[in-house]
Amino acid sequence: MISFEEYIKKVEERIKKYIPPRSEWGPVEEALYGVKDIYGVDPKEARELRFKAIKFQFSRQYEKNRFYRKLCKSQNISPSDIKSEDDFKKIPLLEDRFFKSYPEGRDFAFWIANIYTGDLPEIFINKRNPRIDDVLREFNGRGLKIFYSSGTSGRHTFIPRDEKTFNRTIYGAAKGFASMAYPNLDFERVRGYLSLYAKNTNLFAGIMGGMLSGLLEHVDYGIVLNIEVTTNMLRAAMRGRQNPIIRLASLYIDWRRTKKFVRWLKERHSNKDDIALLGAPFFLNHIMNLLEKKGMSFDFGERSFIVTGGGWKVRENVRITTKEFREKAERVLGIPQTNCLDAYGMVEGNGFAFHCPEGHYLHLPYSFYYPMIIGKDGEKIEYGETGRFAFLDALADSYPGFIISGDEVKLLEHCPVCDRPGPVLEPEIKRARGEEIRGCAEEVRRMLSIGSR
Repeated sequence: MISFEEYIKKVEERIKKYIPPRSEWGPVEEALYGVKDIYGVDPKEARELRFKAIKFQFSRQYEKNRFYRKLCKSQNISPSDIKSEDDFKKIPLLEDRFFKSYPEGRDFAFWIANIYTGDLPEIFINKRNPRIDDVLREFNGRGLKIFYSSGTSGRHTFIPRDEKTFNRTIYGAAKGFASMAYPNLDFERVRGYLSLYAKNTNLFAGIMGGMLSGLLEHVDYGIVLNIEVTTNMLRAAMRGRQNPIIRLASLYIDWRRTKKFVRWLKERHSNKDDIALLGAPFFLNHIMNLLEKKGMSFDFGERSFIVTGGGWKVRENVRITTKEFREKAERVLGIPQTNCLDAYGMVEGNGFAFHCPEGHYLHLPYSFYYPMIIGKDGEKIEYGETGRFAFLDALADSYPGFIISGDEVKLLEHCPVCDRPGPVLEPEIKRARGEEIRGCAEEVRRMLSIGSR
């Protein structure tokens, strides 16, 4: 069996385009690129790396982001007040809903300018009344990606990512998955599959597709959408107001990709290939239900994987648990439950939590990410209690990544099953009461409306 050190060297070679030259490394790069196993860093080393990285990023945001500096001054907080990790609770947090508070038209570009940290690329908008998608295209052309996600209200969350922040996100996700998949993942041999891939979109779901295609030697695609997936299309889907033409097109795409996916599974099984399926739980569950109804099953074995992300709603008002999903994957596809790994992340952050294969707790990266739980009174509460998930993200260069989310979680200091030393979240995550449902899987589900049939 290949050693973990040799394995990680091969991983690094696969994703080296996301790694900056060593001469350009600072505290943030040391905390991300300088560790071998994102989920296995010695706790003392991780605390030192994390403190330096987060203090550096807090100082940078304070100095270069006028809006955030004004927020800090209003709370009488400055970088000089952060002397130890105990002071992290003083760092002002932004509510995730803040990134939904954008205006329309030309003012949207000014709103992006206000939340962006650093020198914003200059753009020229030649329309008198531009739509948000017009502004996004201009920024894309200048190398700045404005990623977005949405909730059931149809109101988007917009996050600007420059190249440095984007590269850190992809690298961290790829290395995180690879670490959890050791030793069974052979990324030079396994055949990856993305059932739906949209080339021309700023939708945050594309991050995970980029992670898989960057790591694996072979990736096949089901349906590739060459059309632009716009914010208006997504808003209509999330509000349930698709026009008949879009609805029919969605059903046709769903039918095509389902048929192609089943054919691909048959071919891979016949060739005795190892596979790695990346997708939203609702669609993979849909495929497995279809196979069961037809009396079909496969035995892909212990070197095949399923990687999910984006939420566990499979139909309106119906969720599937991660445990039920894993049991079905083992029964229908012959992929061991240990190899069904879910990823937890959000458009506002750049650190992904992955299931450990032993207990399926969500392990958080902790050399550059500081997780917290916020109680009903707005104060940080202790490990083992349930509250709103918050974090300090050192990887976010292009915006202040100090966020309180609308997700309700339980944070544990250590995994109760495996021996990895970092903090974990219990697997089942819910939206806090009064918060809208969102997630990449929910967006795609509503666009294709599989759950309505």
